[in-house]
Amino acid sequence: MSQELYLLISIPIAFLVGYIVAKWLIESKIGGSKAQAEKIIAQAEKESELQLKESQANILKEEIKIRDEISKEKQRHEGEIRKKENEIHKEELKLKDIQNDIKVQKDEVQKKEKEIKSKEQSIEDRKRHLIEKQELVDVKYQEALDKLEKISGLTKEEVLEELKEHLITDAKNSVAKLIKEVKDEARETADREAKEIVVSAIQRTAADHSADTTLSVVNLPNDEIKGRIIGREGRNIRSFEQATGIEVIVDDTPGAVVLSGFDPYRRAIAKNALEKLIQDGRVHPGKIEEVVEKSKKEMEALIKEIGNDTVIELGVHNLHPEIIKLLGRLEYRTSYGQNVLLHSVECAKLCGLMATEMGYDTKLAVRAGLLHDIGKAVDQYQEGTHVELGIEIARKYKEAKIVINAIASHHEDAAAMHPISTLVAAADAISSSRPGARRETLGNYLQRLEKLEAVAMEYEGVTKSYAIQAGREIRVLVENEDVDDARADMLAADIAQKIQEEMKYPGHIKVTVIREYRASGVAK
Repeated sequence: MSQELYLLISIPIAFLVGYIVAKWLIESKIGGSKAQAEKIIAQAEKESELQLKESQANILKEEIKIRDEISKEKQRHEGEIRKKENEIHKEELKLKDIQNDIKVQKDEVQKKEKEIKSKEQSIEDRKRHLIEKQELVDVKYQEALDKLEKISGLTKEEVLEELKEHLITDAKNSVAKLIKEVKDEARETADREAKEIVVSAIQRTAADHSADTTLSVVNLPNDEIKGRIIGREGRNIRSFEQATGIEVIVDDTPGAVVLSGFDPYRRAIAKNALEKLIQDGRVHPGKIEEVVEKSKKEMEALIKEIGNDTVIELGVHNLHPEIIKLLGRLEYRTSYGQNVLLHSVECAKLCGLMATEMGYDTKLAVRAGLLHDIGKAVDQYQEGTHVELGIEIARKYKEAKIVINAIASHHEDAAAMHPISTLVAAADAISSSRPGARRETLGNYLQRLEKLEAVAMEYEGVTKSYAIQAGREIRVLVENEDVDDARADMLAADIAQKIQEEMKYPGHIKVTVIREYRASGVAK
């Protein structure tokens, strides 16, 4: 019973105590929240005050900045106004000066007008006085004429007619004499000026004389390389001579071998090829053929470069690339010992100088002089004279008619249709006829070697022919399929017979026909 009563009393008390504790806790939380809220509000108010102060400070700065800008702008405008005022003041001063000048000029004009009026009055007075004098002279003249007619018994018309005839006769005699003097003086002057022009042109070009040779020397690093050049039983030297058409002379000369051949173009290829072989160190027939072919391609590029350098030097423009290439080939072409490219350049310069002195088209004259011997670049390989071939080339590549006529007439094969053609002929004669410019004996020798090769090339099956041993031997290369062994023997005899019939030469000429059979395969 007591326990139940205890429970009944303790339960309400527990509830009451729990209620009181819960209420206290809730009130404590509410109080803390209020304090925190008040703290946040106070902090916010403080931050607002700070932001307000910062805003006020920024506004103050902006006001100061705007005032500074307004002050600067005001000063600038004031400066511009002062500058404009100064300019206006200067203009006003200039206007005053101009007004003063105008006033002075006006006074001078008025003064000159007065002087002119005074001079006009003086002229009128003189004119009137002269008229009076003229009338008096006419009267006196008529009186004198009347007296003269009475004394001479001739009328006025008869005297004038006789005087006119006398004057005409004297005038004719004077004119004839004057014409003769003018002609003589013009002829002397023309001769003298022409000589001066030519001499001046020659002095200003002053090209070196050509020194042609039929030999080229290749320097060797040592004499041991000579054995490689010759090869076993001479096979290397034979292959080289066959590929280039140039004779290789290997003698006791230390550190050098000599290449002999009349064709400078072939000799240059051979020299280049031999130098490459010596540098490489591998000398055998296969390598020789490879290097010779490479040297030929390099030579083609070189002659193109030489042609370009030549036209640039002379200032000749718009030449066809093939003509430029042919000009480069002239570097390796000689005529009577004279280098044809040097001769052409010299003629071009002479033509240009003479044309300038005489008032003709200088550029056209230089072009005509440069191309007058262009046919010599191909006359060794094609039928026809160098003049005919040059005309054909010029027409093919659409050169001017004056240039074509200059080519046609420079050896008087055709009439000169323009003064520039005459200048080209004169320049050609000057360049080729100077002492030492050409050597007739060497020219004839080279022509004989060219003729010797041309005779062999006339036969069917012949691919190449090379004159060697200074013209004492000719080597003829034939197609293996077209010429058999028996035909090769007959061909050698036929060529020798034709040389004997058509050519004149000292001693004997050996004809060697080379027929080579080659078989090749490809390993894959």
